[in-house]
Amino acid sequence: MRCLKCHSLEDKVIDSRMSKDGLSIRRRRECLDCGYRYTTYEQVERHDLRVIKRDGAREPFRRDKLLDGMLKACEKRPVDIDTLENAAMDIENELRNEGLKEVPSKAIGPLVMHKLKNIDPVAFVRYASVYRQFQEVGEFIEEIQSLENQPLSDRLQRELFPSKS
Repeated sequence: MRCLKCHSLEDKVIDSRMSKDGLSIRRRRECLDCGYRYTTYEQVERHDLRVIKRDGAREPFRRDKLLDGMLKACEKRPVDIDTLENAAMDIENELRNEGLKEVPSKAIGPLVMHKLKNIDPVAFVRYASVYRQFQEVGEFIEEIQSLENQPLSDRLQRELFPSKS
């Protein structure tokens, strides 16, 4: 692996641990040239998973993009990065276990919101506001009230299978 600080290819593995789900290995590395330490993840390469965007465009699924969205929602919140990385990995594994080659982005958003709701309610509302494209304060209030009044599983099903009325 190339060092992020000095770009050297000489490093050593300090520690290796299997992830909780057993599908990847976390490795702590140290650059032999500058001493910088960094973490890498090794995982089994699986079939390509593609995301169908709202506009119909298709792009490869990227866990780092998913994690970036979760990190933005959790900005300045007391949420550990490892918690978010594990949540992103869980979401990816859930999508891949479905056996689909393509997944609509509208199916990913509710999975992220479900994870964030359990991690940090404020981050959940932040993410929901972007995902659902809130335009007014009233929409925030409605979302918060719906959380109090309705089980999450009902809301997720309604998002994935909207009524045609």
